[in-house]
Amino acid sequence: MEEECRVLSIQSHVVRGYVGNRAATFPLQVLGFEVDAVNSVQFSNHTGYSHWKGQVLNSGELQELYDGLKLNSVNQYDYVLTGYTRDKSFLAMVVDIVQELKQQNPRLVYVCDPVMGDQRNGEGAMYVPDDLLPVYREKVVPVADIITPNQFEAELLTGRKIHSQEEALEVMDMLHAMGPDTVVITSSDLLSPRGNDYLMALGSQRTRAPDGSVVTQRIRMEMHKVDAVFVGTGDLFAAMLLAWTHKHPNNLKVACEKTVSAMHHVLQRTIKCAKGRPGRQAGGQRCGAVSCRAKAPTVSLAGPSGLGRGSMVEQHVHPC
Repeated sequence: MEEECRVLSIQSHVVRGYVGNRAATFPLQVLGFEVDAVNSVQFSNHTGYSHWKGQVLNSGELQELYDGLKLNSVNQYDYVLTGYTRDKSFLAMVVDIVQELKQQNPRLVYVCDPVMGDQRNGEGAMYVPDDLLPVYREKVVPVADIITPNQFEAELLTGRKIHSQEEALEVMDMLHAMGPDTVVITSSDLLSPRGNDYLMALGSQRTRAPDGSVVTQRIRMEMHKVDAVFVGTGDLFAAMLLAWTHKHPNNLKVACEKTVSAMHHVLQRTIKCAKGRPGRQAGGQRCGAVSCRAKAPTVSLAGPSGLGRGSMVEQHVHPC
């Protein structure tokens, strides 16, 4: 029997829909993880609707919650997972907590989805305050072990535009140099070798061999495009990548294949559930935008079929 693996997940919560902790917690539990969730915001619904109401947790409130865990000696974790937040002092407090937890458990893995913005039709836009960017660059990314930016976020973090696969690899090297050993650009506008009907994601992982040399593995994932706009996909992707890198720590290709396969099942299930539902616009939701239904059949999450196929871009060894 596997030892208990516990995740501290700090990200958004919505009453209606599946984003943030609502998208991440159940899939991780299906895969055998214990999840302690801290809600960076608590909103009525995701912000793709015309209206939303709710509260934003501040750094003092986060500290109070963490102090409660410490007082009861239940602040032992194997993973920290973070996503959407809107407050720079809150984000800085997250870094303090991660550093303290890593002192307690040097093997703790911090998975960071640096949620800042996205690119639509070639135009990038931030949907968090601008003052979060320097905190991510200077404090968050340096303590992260795995990061999952989209193309726009990777460009923001490095100050470098991506126009080709080669430039994407260079950007991932820059992100490695900032701290993380695993970088996955979860979505991009780059043209897939398989044509316009496919989305491309790229990954890079550095591992240390027994002789001390560093092995860098580069992979490319190509996924058939789905004719819909979703919210919560990045949150689910980061959670699934956490799970599958835990089970395949030195094989990013397999971890990403299983992550993408799980994503495919969930998105297909979401489309099926959304079809035939009248009045989606009546609630003011952005046209065509639907929340990922994380409660897809559990077999799709726990034992996804081989729908995701990755290819090795390159692998090289740096002597110690």
